[in-house]
Amino acid sequence: MTDIHRTYTLPKETLTLKQKVGQLFMPAVFINDTEEEVQKMEKLIKEQHVGSICFFHSRASAATNFEGKKKIVHNEKSYDRLLELIARYQEAASTPLLVAIDAEWGLAMRIENTPQYPYAITLGALTNNNDLIYKVGEAIGNDCKQAGIQWNLAPVVDINNNPENPVIGYRSFGDDRNSVFHKAEAFLTGMAKSGTLNSIKHFPGHGDTATDSHLGLPVIDKSMDELMENELFPFQKLIKAGVDSVMVGHLLLPQLDAENPSTTSSKIISGLLRKQLGFDGVVISDALNMHAVSKKFPQKGKLESVAFEAGIDVLCFSEHVEEGIDEILTTASKERIQDSFERVWKLKRKVFSEEMRSEEFDHGLHSKLNREIAEHSITELYGNPSTVKKFKSSDFLNISVSLGKKNSFSEQISSHFGSKVIDLEAPSVSTTDNVVLSIFPPAVKPKNQFGFDDETLAILHKLVEEKNILIYLFGNPYVLDILKLKPSTNVVLVYQDFLEFQEVAFEHFSGKIEAKGNLPIKLKTFRP
Repeated sequence: MTDIHRTYTLPKETLTLKQKVGQLFMPAVFINDTEEEVQKMEKLIKEQHVGSICFFHSRASAATNFEGKKKIVHNEKSYDRLLELIARYQEAASTPLLVAIDAEWGLAMRIENTPQYPYAITLGALTNNNDLIYKVGEAIGNDCKQAGIQWNLAPVVDINNNPENPVIGYRSFGDDRNSVFHKAEAFLTGMAKSGTLNSIKHFPGHGDTATDSHLGLPVIDKSMDELMENELFPFQKLIKAGVDSVMVGHLLLPQLDAENPSTTSSKIISGLLRKQLGFDGVVISDALNMHAVSKKFPQKGKLESVAFEAGIDVLCFSEHVEEGIDEILTTASKERIQDSFERVWKLKRKVFSEEMRSEEFDHGLHSKLNREIAEHSITELYGNPSTVKKFKSSDFLNISVSLGKKNSFSEQISSHFGSKVIDLEAPSVSTTDNVVLSIFPPAVKPKNQFGFDDETLAILHKLVEEKNILIYLFGNPYVLDILKLKPSTNVVLVYQDFLEFQEVAFEHFSGKIEAKGNLPIKLKTFRP
């Protein structure tokens, strides 16, 4: 095993113009790549003087497998492989690499068997507990730095005010602009404590869209006044407070630029972000392999050149590094290249001027923190509170819809209340009116009904229609919009399926703790 706490030293700023352009590229690297692919990346880093890399799980993960057709192979030793590859890629680099990752809810977003923290929507349910969000930011930052990752491309500061949003949703703190700002600020402050770089995303705001930019180009047709009032509000406030970088999303805002997506729009980047909002730090693109922009530029290197010309400093997930470098050298001025290079170099000086921390993981920290967040986020959405009290004093069905996931919540109910855990099909022959229904959605994203098949949904709909039902939902609250709930339906939102959250949910059911959370978004159909 290599020394993950090695200190890297920046050379003097004597790079050639071509080397400086190379510093602006951030190709994707994959933990589960073949040896052949790893050697190709080592060669690219060395020959093209690549400045940064961004880690993803595998070429079958969501980063490249937009349609979900490739089978993801799980690797229990992904973390060890991550450490190995960081060392190899740093060794190949003549200038120390900035190593980046999307760790919005921890390294577990990309890497098995690493600490996982709650989704942003769960943190959004916290009321007056931004200190917990600070602790999450600090813990995630420490986990990144411990692994040799200097740049966490987080947090999401999009205001998710569209229930149909297929890609942001649970990744947002909510639909209230002030809440999003304050919670993002707490997360950023905590992460800064660890010394990890940040990136607020997806500028100018990806919340109010029903299109997934991995697959198509979302259109947000709002006036500048409307954008400043809502979408741009957290960006403007956080930029004033100070952030390391801003990630620009792939969005079309026809009121600002009717022809160019934001990633390739000088009006949005150089005009709105730089001049109007006053941001002078690093501007990074969202992944350039995403279909919202990649399909519009079939010529290799052209997309990179156009994005750079519009004002992007770091070209994330560039698939054509060599061609992109050549194109930029052909089309861009030395002054423009130098401007971006100096911004990137400033980030490198910031992280490589300090020694890597050497403390070991506190393996129990994330569990303790998750437990505390669970206690403060659990949320009641009671349509008829009076019926809830009757459940524990009467016979009730203890129905589990766990779909292969461990359901300790229902098991504890069975153990303490004598109500046997039964599967979803059984209620059709039961005469019991009261049902405690624990639901563990198969997927966190809304695609394909959150992973529920039609038969399962039909049974759930029948239960809702015919029974007095108390739902404990261990997943994305937007699932409630597909359950055909009645105004009288009683729901407890637990948000996560972690063991700590299940334990807290049982304590809530038992009456030992009160629900303190608040739903951070508006649902499309369910209004208790």
